[in-house]
Amino acid sequence: MVALIVNNLLRRRGRTLLTALGVGVGVAMIVALLSLTQGLQKTAASFVHLGGSDLGVFQSGVSDPTASVLPASLPASLEADPAVARATPVTLLVEGVPASPAAVVFGVQPGSFFMRNLVLISGRAPAPGEILLGDHLARELRLGPGGTLAVKGHRFPIAGVYHAGVLYEDSGAVLDLNTARALQGRMEEETLVAVQLAAGARAHGTAGAIERRFPGTQVISTPEQAARAGANGALIDNAVSVIIVVALIVGGISVTNTMVMSTIERQGELALLSTVGWSSLRVGLLIVGEGVAVSLLGAGIGLLLGVLGSQALVSGLGASAYVSPSVTAWVLGRGLLVGVAIGVLGGIYPAWRVTRMAPLKGLARA
Repeated sequence: MVALIVNNLLRRRGRTLLTALGVGVGVAMIVALLSLTQGLQKTAASFVHLGGSDLGVFQSGVSDPTASVLPASLPASLEADPAVARATPVTLLVEGVPASPAAVVFGVQPGSFFMRNLVLISGRAPAPGEILLGDHLARELRLGPGGTLAVKGHRFPIAGVYHAGVLYEDSGAVLDLNTARALQGRMEEETLVAVQLAAGARAHGTAGAIERRFPGTQVISTPEQAARAGANGALIDNAVSVIIVVALIVGGISVTNTMVMSTIERQGELALLSTVGWSSLRVGLLIVGEGVAVSLLGAGIGLLLGVLGSQALVSGLGASAYVSPSVTAWVLGRGLLVGVAIGVLGGIYPAWRVTRMAPLKGLARA
């Protein structure tokens, strides 16, 4: 039967290819979005340990954690909790580097655990008014110690280049806290508070206690919370669900149309198969098999386009420093499952139609 399926599809190469391409577009969109979702989750995992912290305290109810605003007095209040070993304020400057709009500048206190967590790989420790570059950003901009970097319309001498092992940090830069506050125009406010826990303290329990003690805050202590904190992850998840449904509907209709046209053209051939001993079930399985085969061809095209498209999308948006598409076996498997489902759905009606066709009537129309 497999040889017959392949032969039937090759007899109408143009129609088969166009149908496969239609299926492939839907599968490609699913694979691209799923790989981006996986990439965001991995990036979010590193966000949890920003500055070597165990958890981060943000303003609740904001659509993006980088838009959080907290009072400057909060770190001292947090350190009064026995479960908190250290709490340090961090001010984030987003889209402040014209040369690399995706880079985030971190305003941190000199001597804080955030600053001590940075491994200086060239240059020296910064003096007030000087800046450190993450090694990813330094390579991107081809800058190093002795150069200057423009931030929010001001140029800062580059004291050194660091590596932190966290993608957000290594793709950004670090200023002293007061300078960052002045650039932000918020001398008594922070974006977040990075927290290191005391020995024996549990992140989940401490996070709940902080949120109860300080209403209006949200504490991020796990990658899942970090992924949900902004709107992007939820939007992509919803988009994937919508596109899967649309791909099943549109792809199913496309395959159904192709297979119906094929059965109409081959009524005599299919009727002859019935007269020589093929059961209705076997003839129906032949039609479903052809639908699945053309969908698998489309799924193969879609998997390739999805992998290449996700990389191109991230590069085109200038977000490759922060989101790297993660193409896993599960991502590819889900795309393949959608392709198979399209073929099955698209072949059900034509197969049913064939099983209802009387052999002599089919031969008469041949």
